[in-house]
Amino acid sequence: MAKEILILGASYGSLLSSKLLMAGHNVTLVCLPEEAELINREGTFVRITLRGENEPRIVASKEQTGNVSACTPGEADPAKFDLIGLAMQEPQYGADSVRDLLARIAAAKKPCLSVMNMPPLPYLQRIPDLNTKLLEPCFTDPSVWDGFDPDLVSLCSPDPQAYRPPEEMLNFLHVGLPTNFKAAAFADDAHTQILRDLEADIAAIRLDGKDVPVKLRVHESLFVPLAKWSMLLTGNYRAITVDGPRSIRDAVHSDLDLSREIYHWVDALARDIGADPADQVPFEKYANAALGLLNPSSAARAIFAGAPNIERVDKLVQLIAKQHGKTSQAVDDNVVIVDEKLAENRKA
Repeated sequence: MAKEILILGASYGSLLSSKLLMAGHNVTLVCLPEEAELINREGTFVRITLRGENEPRIVASKEQTGNVSACTPGEADPAKFDLIGLAMQEPQYGADSVRDLLARIAAAKKPCLSVMNMPPLPYLQRIPDLNTKLLEPCFTDPSVWDGFDPDLVSLCSPDPQAYRPPEEMLNFLHVGLPTNFKAAAFADDAHTQILRDLEADIAAIRLDGKDVPVKLRVHESLFVPLAKWSMLLTGNYRAITVDGPRSIRDAVHSDLDLSREIYHWVDALARDIGADPADQVPFEKYANAALGLLNPSSAARAIFAGAPNIERVDKLVQLIAKQHGKTSQAVDDNVVIVDEKLAENRKA
């Protein structure tokens, strides 16, 4: 039976949306009015290259079994949906209309799967022995999460790399690195079963008889998505420098020994929290993938475009480490750079 899924965020959210539509489920994307009008009129388009092919395919929503629609935050009714996806950048949840929608989602008691680099506070509250009150300074507005039941919130690591090409319309997404979404289980087995059903349906998708990359992988462990933290601190945040943005490739490969040191330090912290080493990605595999990441990270692009706030996974990891009596000079130095750049943007 087709599931009804609400996804907050029509940019990165349209990647997960496209896979759900191909699997026969229905998706409503929450976005700005001009995006909603365009999507309702023309649908969404995702450009992705299948394994073994050189030319990318275009996945058009109107050609799929499932139906896509779009609405503004004020028009969304969370009670009508089986699952809520959170795919906006963390600072965006503080906007008045989105804050109001979050309050209605929390009141509706629907399972929420975050597809954000920055874990929502309710997810972090599920981690034993973690003082989340001390982590609130990492969030643009931590109060937006106050009404959520932590058992109804889980995290999906947004490993696939995708972005909106500047020359394309707002309903177009390009997939640069078609890896898998890795989701942690919910506290309730019935909610996890929703994810497992979606996982199976997405795995069965074929395009002209060929497998389509970017799967949903569901894990019992609460900590599997934390494998992304080492990648973010080694590459994404180090793409932010005093002198300007640099590509993730350059951030990683300009000093490979330092990158390896940071990566292993973050991995060790994740294991201290509860992560299984078997669920972590080896540094060599990440470093090889980073060779193809020729653009600055979204965080770097945002900062040097003047954004006053970005997702602060770098600071989150730093503060969690302090709770475990650990520090990294390289991580601390980079957090200072990001803090200073954001302060400059806010002043401007």
